[in-house]
Amino acid sequence: VQLQASGGGLVQAGGSLRLSCAARGLNFNLATMDWYRQTPGKERELVATITPDGTTTYVDSTKGRFIISRDNRRRLVYLQMNSLRPEDAGVYFCKVKWRGLDWWGQGTQVTVSS
Repeated sequence: VQLQASGGGLVQAGGSLRLSCAARGLNFNLATMDWYRQTPGKERELVATITPDGTTTYVDSTKGRFIISRDNRRRLVYLQMNSLRPEDAGVYFCKVKWRGLDWWGQGTQVTVSS
């Protein structure tokens, strides 16, 4: 399994970014996909999840601002991040649990300036 995240960058507070994660080596249509983020000094935090049928869940701090979506034909999962706050900054990772193992992408840095 390979996951490759992209789309991070520097944005001002209140701005938007869209992260993408490309998946290979699994039956993407059957995979529940997650976005996590990690900030210095904190544990990696689950930000959003999307199931194969499109059901989504979010950590409370991102509800109403972030949208996770998927394109099964292109084997992509997205994280649209709106109204970004300085506390949203960190390295964002996509993750999938497949055949009993957790697979992580390499992470993409999000920096939010106040």
